[in-house]
Amino acid sequence: MDLYIVLGVQQGASESEIKRAYRRLARRFHPDINPGDQTAAARFRQILEAYETLIDPARRSRYDAGNPMADAAQPGSGFEGFDFSTRGVDYSASFGDLFAEVLTERGVRQPSAQRGADLHMEMQVTFEESLSGGQRAMTVTRRDHCRVCAGSGRTRSSTGPCHVCQGTGAVRSVRGHMIFSRSCGACSGTGQQRPRACEPCAGSGQETRSETVLARIPPGVADGDRLRVPGKGNVGFSGGPAGDLYVTVKVGSHPAFRREGDDLLMTVNVAVHEAALGARVEIRTLEGAARLRIPPGTQTGQRFRLRGHGAPSTRNGMRGDLIVEVRIMLPRLLDERSKELLREFGKINAEPVRE
Repeated sequence: MDLYIVLGVQQGASESEIKRAYRRLARRFHPDINPGDQTAAARFRQILEAYETLIDPARRSRYDAGNPMADAAQPGSGFEGFDFSTRGVDYSASFGDLFAEVLTERGVRQPSAQRGADLHMEMQVTFEESLSGGQRAMTVTRRDHCRVCAGSGRTRSSTGPCHVCQGTGAVRSVRGHMIFSRSCGACSGTGQQRPRACEPCAGSGQETRSETVLARIPPGVADGDRLRVPGKGNVGFSGGPAGDLYVTVKVGSHPAFRREGDDLLMTVNVAVHEAALGARVEIRTLEGAARLRIPPGTQTGQRFRLRGHGAPSTRNGMRGDLIVEVRIMLPRLLDERSKELLREFGKINAEPVRE
């Protein structure tokens, strides 16, 4: 086998011409580019043998003289010894540097684990649900492990020894007079062909699918509060943890109550005579009906506080207060008798009210 013909160069080719021919042929016949092609694998072994011989001046000289010395690759990893026949030539980059533009990063270096991205959603709840709490089922579209390859991104269809290291799991390199062996990058040191990429997920190990997630609504959740559902974001890469799902709560309004912190506010209508003379009026609380004492002389806008009848706190579970604001209502129609009584009342209570 003529090594010059294998590389397609003349016998007097320069080092740069040999490297250029090697790169061109490696892009065409490397096993990673032609998975499962035994012919291409055999051709690549010839190309690699020719390159390693002709790029080293000492070995090339011996080859040209008709006395080649083959370097058999040995398994193992680390420093193997010395070879004083190379006269200080450094060609340890023959596999790593020159293959950098042929081999992809995948399979040569394992990427570090990365946490999956967080997801954000909104959830509408009623006013009553925000106070009582509970659970809500939500449909979440998220990235999860591929069900075909179980998140590995690879299939196990390829079998047999690695085409580069011939099943040894190691490749040899020379730096100066020192000989080293290292793990084969094509098979990650296993000696077996690298599994192919999973077709359904295109090698990513992930797929997009919808999932029903139960979100817990704590009692007393307020409008704009954010709930966290651990591990229900997108799945991580390379074994990294999944992200979280964050749910922003939107609380609907209520016809009778409004909320300020953990307190609830409501307005109660009071008749003129009830405000003037005092009364006990029935009001509605979260627990049902209750009676509120209106003292004599109560004014519009005056507030009364019922302790412990407000919203529960999400921090400590303690309940706020119910604050009742009084609004005095005048009768819509007055007969002559009522008008006469009011005129008399005004004369008796003629104190100024607009000071």
